[in-house]
This record gives sequence, structure tokens and C-alpha cells, in this order.
Amino acid sequence: MAAIHPFQPVKLVCGIIAAEDVHVRKAEERLVESFGPIEARGPRVVFAGTTYYESEMGSGLRRGFIAFRDLITPENLPAIKIRTNSLEDDLQAFFGTSRRIVNLDPGYLTTAALILATAKDFSHRVPLKDGIYAHLELIFTKAGVKRLEWTYPDFRNEDHIPFFRRIRRDYLDTLQAMDQRDLISGNRKVY
Repeated sequence: MAAIHPFQPVKLVCGIIAAEDVHVRKAEERLVESFGPIEARGPRVVFAGTTYYESEMGSGLRRGFIAFRDLITPENLPAIKIRTNSLEDDLQAFFGTSRRIVNLDPGYLTTAALILATAKDFSHRVPLKDGIYAHLELIFTKAGVKRLEWTYPDFRNEDHIPFFRRIRRDYLDTLQAMDQRDLISGNRKVY
């Protein structure tokens, strides 16, 4: 019988779609309270390729990504997505608006892929737990970054790719530097 090993810790990231910088700053504050310090921020880029959120959130939307310092275990992604959905509601109430002002898309980087969480089912999405699905967004190969048939439109250009490549390099360095004893003894925080 083949040995079953625990999942390797992964790098938590979160996409933030919003029109106003003040909404992004408050979202980041709430995310830090829930998931720990931010290690890196990518550029905020015009949310192009689709008008999916405009009827709900208005125009002028931009998406940026943040990466958190602390690693997570991948099986915690459903709980993280449920928490970010709750944060979206909290932010709407905080700013006293009747419409959603921030969309939070948590996910994680592995050594080979970017996985995002979603509450929307589709043929290529894998059910995880509590109505949350895994959406394979990008694959990292020796030749570069591979997009898939279902890769979101704003990932089809190069705007976010340098950020994910840098975060992946940092993540690989972290994994290399981590001693297995640190994971077992709890010296490294893993959500």
C-alpha cells in the first residue's frame, strides 16, 4: 500500500476587486486580522475582459493581488473562502452601501499551480467542502505560465503574471529553507 502524506503547506493569496482605494485598504486591514501579515502586493490593474461584476459593483473596477506571509494547509481553503465572503458583507455594512463594493478571491500557490476558491459550480471545478470549489487558474511549468481553457479573462494577459512568478519564487525559497522539524514542532505558523 502506498504511503499517504500530509499536504505540503501552500502560499495564501487573495485577489481584491474594487473601484475605490479606500475600499481596498479597509479590505486589506480585515484580511490581515483574519490571515496574518501581507508579504507582497501586486499591481492593481483595470478589471478587463469581462463586465461580470459591473451591474453589481459599478464601473472603474480594478483587481490586485496580495500574498500573505504565513503558509496555509490547502484543506483550509473552503473555510478561508467562507470567511472572505463574510468580510465582503462586513465591508458593505461598514461603508453603509446597499451594493457590494469589494470582491475577495482567496486562493493559493503550489509549486506547480495557482488555485482559486469559488462558490460557483462548473464542469472543471472540483467540489471541496461547504459549497466551495477549487478553480485551477494557472499552471507553472519550466517553459513558463500555462493558461487553461477556463482561465479567467484578466489572467490571459501578462498584468498579474510577474507578481505570481515572484511569489512562487519566494514560496519555493521558503519551502527550501523550512526544516521539516519546524512544521512538526509548530515553529512556523500554518493556518
